[in-house]
Amino acid sequence: MPRAHRCYLPGHVWHVTHRCHDRAFLLREHGHRDRWERWLQTAQSRVDVSVLDFVVTSNHVHVLVFDPTGTGGVGRLMQLVQGHTAQSYNRRHGRRGAYWEDRYHAAAIESGEHLWRCLVYIDLNMVRAGVVDHPRDWPHAGYHQIQGSKPAVSVDLERLAALTGCVSAAQLRSDHRAHIEDSLAHGPPGRQPDWTEAIAIGSEEYTNAVRARLGLSRLQRMRVRAGETYVLREERAPYRAGRSVPRRRTEGCQPLSPEGESDEISIT
Repeated sequence: MPRAHRCYLPGHVWHVTHRCHDRAFLLREHGHRDRWERWLQTAQSRVDVSVLDFVVTSNHVHVLVFDPTGTGGVGRLMQLVQGHTAQSYNRRHGRRGAYWEDRYHAAAIESGEHLWRCLVYIDLNMVRAGVVDHPRDWPHAGYHQIQGSKPAVSVDLERLAALTGCVSAAQLRSDHRAHIEDSLAHGPPGRQPDWTEAIAIGSEEYTNAVRARLGLSRLQRMRVRAGETYVLREERAPYRAGRSVPRRRTEGCQPLSPEGESDEISIT
């Protein structure tokens, strides 16, 4: 089966995750995360995609983007941001070698309620890690641009409002705040691998449509989570004693991570 161009389907929201090489804490310092944010601002002005949310931790990043054309904008955005971040860090520290893991991972997210859930998952990243009690306390995140406490220099509020069913930036802020507070009131959920390992998350109709567009069949599987959420995941290669079976990759995206991998990190 030919590799699926997962990140080149037009008109989709993509949740992109990318880790530093060997999980090193290369984004540990405040200034390093600031520079990553500045490169995101620069890159989104050069590429035809809309940034909807993001968070920068000490060893990985989450970026939520909408790609209207499917002409490789997601890849170009990540190449610009991650490439300049790596070059700047290596130059400043006299360092050589890889800065990021080989490939990022991108999951297609249906608009509406599924997008809200992904948005909250991203915003609560550092709360889950036990670093802060509320997303407003972590400065390196799109949360502040959505809430208006920082200028929306990276986040496309108009696009995000439309995709979440809001009629204005004011409603977006109000609904966003309500979703965050509701999640915190029930205790922030632990790591949910679907958001960082799936191929697509949404309704049955949506995930089936993504599967059809990508030409996925026997090598993929779909499973149902609680309620009406469907998750399309990549089938893992079976274990065969005495034989190494490489995992299949999807072009343009990081290989799916092993089960049990923690998305929660501590800042020291």
